Amino acid sequence: MATMLDGESYLGRVMVRPISQSKEVTLYLWPVRCLRTKIGGPTFGVDVRGTEIIRFDPHGPRGHWHKGGYDKLGAGGSHVDFPEGMTESEAQIAWALDQLREETQTLLTDAGYADEAASVDPQMVADTIEAIKAHLEQEGDLINKAIEEGLIAA
Repeated sequence: MATMLDGESYLGRVMVRPISQSKEVTLYLWPVRCLRTKIGGPTFGVDVRGTEIIRFDPHGPRGHWHKGGYDKLGAGGSHVDFPEGMTESEAQIAWALDQLREETQTLLTDAGYADEAASVDPQMVADTIEAIKAHLEQEGDLINKAIEEGLIAA
């Protein structure tokens, strides 16, 4: 799973699920990740043997995602904006989950993980995406809790 950074706060229960039979490729979710810049929201992504490759940060107007190998390229080198006009967290989450459903293998291959991409089980990805949706719903409104605690600016 991705590295938790000093100065960041995390609310909710973390979820990690394998998306390959070997269990070397996993999909993780932090229900709310609060950055030092006072923005935040869910963060989820794909790891290969503990190395973070893909990350989605659907954090509203400053939301973005990372491809090409987050741990290899760093935050700046892997940064990609969500499609133009997509500024609402809910729309970013839906788009990101669609990308995972449809493009995980391509994104892993493009990042240099072709063997691992071939091992990804599309049904495990689909099941994990449904589990992410359910987990976020079950965790409740953690964004308002983060705002109340001063972890995210309103």
